[in-house]
Amino acid sequence: QIVLVSGHLDSWDVGQGAMDDGGGAFVSWEALSLVKDLGLRPKRTLRLVLWTGEEQGGIGAEQYYQLHKENISHFDIVMESDEGTFKPMGLAFTGTNEARDIVREIMTLLLPVNITDIYDPAEGTDIDHWMRAGVPGASLRDDISKYFWFHHSRGDTMTVQDPNQMNLCAAVWTVVSYVIADMEEMLPR
Repeated sequence: QIVLVSGHLDSWDVGQGAMDDGGGAFVSWEALSLVKDLGLRPKRTLRLVLWTGEEQGGIGAEQYYQLHKENISHFDIVMESDEGTFKPMGLAFTGTNEARDIVREIMTLLLPVNITDIYDPAEGTDIDHWMRAGVPGASLRDDISKYFWFHHSRGDTMTVQDPNQMNLCAAVWTVVSYVIADMEEMLPR
């Protein structure tokens, strides 16, 4: 059984793609790194996918889905970060009401950093196939008030990244993915 965390690189056309979506790739990588560094071994596999071709119609995600859809019942949740890595506001979620209640309870673990909100729906080109097929999905919800200042521009460089905000994004991603991966049962569909 698999809990999938992901991000992609796409706006390297004029900038470095550091915020869109290098930050999403980084916090997804960091989630697995933190779980490993803490010596945690969840019941399910935490899988990192660094997508490609998102701007070209999601062709990387389409190919991955086609290669793995025969095992769709093994995918517990698919998570994609693609709003940059600004101050996290919470988690967007798509799934059943029962699954949403479980995710809402998981988010209470982030009360000490005041990141507990649940939004509807989850969004992400790279996880859409899975969500349409009934797999629960989550996307990191950030304060995107400055997102389009940098989106696909020459300004999308590493200087946009705030290490403290990225650490908070990674914390959200780590807590949610690890707890879901370590639950007794998969999220209800």
